[in-house]
Amino acid sequence: QVQLVESGGGLVQAGGSLRLSCQASGRTFSMYAMGWFRQAPGKERAFVATISRSGATTYYADSVKGRFTVSRDNAKNTVYLQMNTLKPEDTAVYYCAADYLGGMPSRKDAYDYWGQGTQVTVSS
Repeated sequence: QVQLVESGGGLVQAGGSLRLSCQASGRTFSMYAMGWFRQAPGKERAFVATISRSGATTYYADSVKGRFTVSRDNAKNTVYLQMNTLKPEDTAVYYCAADYLGGMPSRKDAYDYWGQGTQVTVSS
């Protein structure tokens, strides 16, 4: 069982930056690939980024590539999402998720555990 708690969301102007954190419980954090997803009002939850168990490999949605960076600190049981050059269309609730198989999937149904989400609002 893994419990995930996101933090770091908020209101920011377009062009600004935010860093989201996702703190995981338990001693097996390094056994999970981690993903970030987001859900805007009226839309499906969409893939943002994923990172391998060791942190050596990452993969991004085209919409955030070059602007967002996912990283992790296994000693702190934490995964991060650094978001730069934010746009109004990045406004959404952001969720972190854990995948035990470690395959770094972009499909939300492949993830085993989810956090409660943190709101990110980008004003124009």
